[in-house]
Amino acid sequence: MSDVPAAIRDAYDPERLRADGHRLVDALADQLAAWQRREGVAVPWRPMDEARAAWAGQGLAGGELVGDLMAAARASTALANPRVMGHQVPPPLPSSALAELVSALVNNGMAVAEMGPAAVPIEMVVIQWMCKTLGLPAGAGGVLTSGGSLGNLTALLAMRQAKAGWNVWRDGAHAGPPLAVIVGSDAHYSVARTVRIMGWGDAGVIPAQVDREHRMTAAAVEAALARAGDRRVIGLVAAAGSTATGAFDPLPELADLAAARGLWLHVDAAHGGGLALSAAHRHRLAGIERADSVVWDAHKLLMMPALVTAVLYKAEASSYEAFAQQASYLFAGTQPSDTWWDLGQRTLECTKRAMSFELWAALRVHGEAWFGACVDRQIALTATLARKLAAAGFEVPLAPTANIVCYRHRPPGLTGAALDAHNRMVRQRVVDDGTFYIVGTQLPGGYHLRSTIMNPLIEDRDLDELVAHLQALCR
Repeated sequence: MSDVPAAIRDAYDPERLRADGHRLVDALADQLAAWQRREGVAVPWRPMDEARAAWAGQGLAGGELVGDLMAAARASTALANPRVMGHQVPPPLPSSALAELVSALVNNGMAVAEMGPAAVPIEMVVIQWMCKTLGLPAGAGGVLTSGGSLGNLTALLAMRQAKAGWNVWRDGAHAGPPLAVIVGSDAHYSVARTVRIMGWGDAGVIPAQVDREHRMTAAAVEAALARAGDRRVIGLVAAAGSTATGAFDPLPELADLAAARGLWLHVDAAHGGGLALSAAHRHRLAGIERADSVVWDAHKLLMMPALVTAVLYKAEASSYEAFAQQASYLFAGTQPSDTWWDLGQRTLECTKRAMSFELWAALRVHGEAWFGACVDRQIALTATLARKLAAAGFEVPLAPTANIVCYRHRPPGLTGAALDAHNRMVRQRVVDDGTFYIVGTQLPGGYHLRSTIMNPLIEDRDLDELVAHLQALCR
């Protein structure tokens, strides 16, 4: 007879998992169908003080697993509802959600391969597929990590170690002249945050002004270099699908400049990397194969649950530069490459979840062509939305290059701060109403509304209804 207390044994009972799992999957499938039918609101928003009080009032005991989880699901932003056109977060593939369940249940950390005997080689297979898909040369490699912010930090730490001119990991960030990186003025905030985490301060980011199409050109980088002063510029960060507008920097000319100046070229393709799966649109990534490092989020256009980010390097040896240390209780080799299979040497994370399962399983089940078809559909829908908005009298300052469109309502006579306030009010009305979900962004010309088409199940009628809804709220 077991001496394990009954309550502990019951919580781990496989039959309990079977029963709860059947009920939960059935309930989730029903809810997914309801979201796809556009039932209910897209955003069940209520003020945070009210929401916090309501959840706290339930206490942390006496719950019922399936009922509680479904209540949380129904109170969440319904990304699977085709009327959600806000942030760059997809309705994840149901198959990848099931893969994440397996990842959670096996709970294999991945710092050392013996703790992830399936997850580690599967991750290596996924990384090699991503390198090949982007056209990176033989010898490329990398690692998966939890999100683009951590991915950018990891890549720029490798850049610093490789290009600073001294061993920063051993001697510290200030053992040489002050360092800097050139960044487009539209770059994701995580790049500026990374530079400050590395101890470079405000002056460590030298902004290059983007052009009318929100691209950072080589001429803009040269102008930024001229303003570097006593800072040693060691790299530049390009965007392939910027967060604000979806713009793609001209990578070939930036790669030429980086090579001529001896700079590290990092490409933030967190969003736009997915265009590599589209025969019609992958040309926007031309030149990315020359980057020293690339960040690519699978939880964007590859439709994975968050977070699954690849940090890819043109030379796999660079993947050891970010965290150049030893830990004898984990890593057996005297050099990182001695135990190349221990991925904890390449990322900040130690007990990293088996995030490769989701993408690997989805590729095996659905195939590359499925992803390319999704990307093509999302981009086509975005172009259609831009045309419909313009025809309805909204300003569309940039023709979308991918699946992001910025726009604003401009009543006669409104300019400047008053125009910005009007569009912020429209955005808030959308959230308060809850039928649709859009977001906003600050562009040089002022505050704009912003929609990202992440759901391949969106239909033309959803676009028409969004435009009509916006017009009604503007009135």
